[in-house]
Amino acid sequence: MATIVVGVTGGVAAFKAPIVVRECQRAGHDVYVAATRASLDFVGRSTWEGITSRPVAVDIAGEGRAEHVELARVADLIIVVPATANSLARLAAGFADDMVSLTVLASDAPVVVAPAMHSNMWLAPATQANVQALRDRGFHVIEPASGALGSGDRGVGRLPEPEEIARVALGVLAARDQASNALAGRTVVVTAGGTREPVDPVRFLGNKSSGRQGLAIASAAARAGASVRVIAANIESALLATLPTAVQVTRVGSALQMREATIAQVADADALVMTAAVADFRPEAASESKIKKDLSNEEAPTIRLVRNPDILAEIGHSDQRPPLVVGFAAETGTDEEILAYGADKAARKGADFICLNRVGESVGFGDVPNDIRLLDARGNTAGRYVGSKDEVAAGLVGHMASFLDNLKR
Repeated sequence: MATIVVGVTGGVAAFKAPIVVRECQRAGHDVYVAATRASLDFVGRSTWEGITSRPVAVDIAGEGRAEHVELARVADLIIVVPATANSLARLAAGFADDMVSLTVLASDAPVVVAPAMHSNMWLAPATQANVQALRDRGFHVIEPASGALGSGDRGVGRLPEPEEIARVALGVLAARDQASNALAGRTVVVTAGGTREPVDPVRFLGNKSSGRQGLAIASAAARAGASVRVIAANIESALLATLPTAVQVTRVGSALQMREATIAQVADADALVMTAAVADFRPEAASESKIKKDLSNEEAPTIRLVRNPDILAEIGHSDQRPPLVVGFAAETGTDEEILAYGADKAARKGADFICLNRVGESVGFGDVPNDIRLLDARGNTAGRYVGSKDEVAAGLVGHMASFLDNLKR
């Protein structure tokens, strides 16, 4: 049994917060409520005390003890629901002038935030900057739903269903409980970033992969106790600097360099996670000098391409493969098309799992949320992870740990 603190702020969606409390209680956890004074206009003290059988924490200090410190001390998880635009700003800025912000600031427990507000407020640059700041600090922010709003308008900003909030929050709690030693004694190799295939000394064929998802997986695996090696293709130094210091990094540029490094490093590994976007093709021969524009000829030069080796399939079908091989497939299209592409790759690659990564303008590549469906070797869905790169990484690493544990039985 864990201790969960539900922090309630002053938004009209506060009336759904008691259901979140009930769902956490039904899961067998002990729940405390911290509320802002404004929130009591929507759900009163008597309701909270009736549900939890204990006083609701509202006053910053009461009867000789700092309640926020006590709540912060006992909390295994904090859920802020609803999180108004104002409360997001206060949490991002580190304010500490109400019971919810005080408790969050004083605790080192994981924090799940469920925003709810008008669409214009949610989409405002200031709110989005605050949300990103919280995610950068490790907060788990649940994207608001679309639908009818309290104002009578329709759009994004609606509080997700309380049962969904509780499900996500309890998943974060379970991941935290597993994270400390789930991969202890294991060696995990992660490829990340995007390869670049040289055309001439100044040009290359490349892709949009930033390497963020791969680095998030590497960090999550390291936190879970694994010895982690990252093979990084063209990732910014500032991003690599966010990795735990114990993670070993090998830098590569092209697909052939990626192949050489990966084969060398998986020989004694327990798991390989290939998040890197590896180019399918490369120029047959890179020019030793810059290709000049021929002003006398309007035709563009022809660059002959040859196929790069399929690193995932080569390792997946090798007798020396690690016990667990996970591939990534970045796809666009409808849900049906994406699942068909993923099932085909799962059958061909020899991997234990394929992470089907939907990519587009606002999801997938770069500093944006991710949406990953985990397919097994037969193309069946084994899980789905949606949210920030860190949230997706935590879910995937938990699945990896369970898979490796089951191999020993």
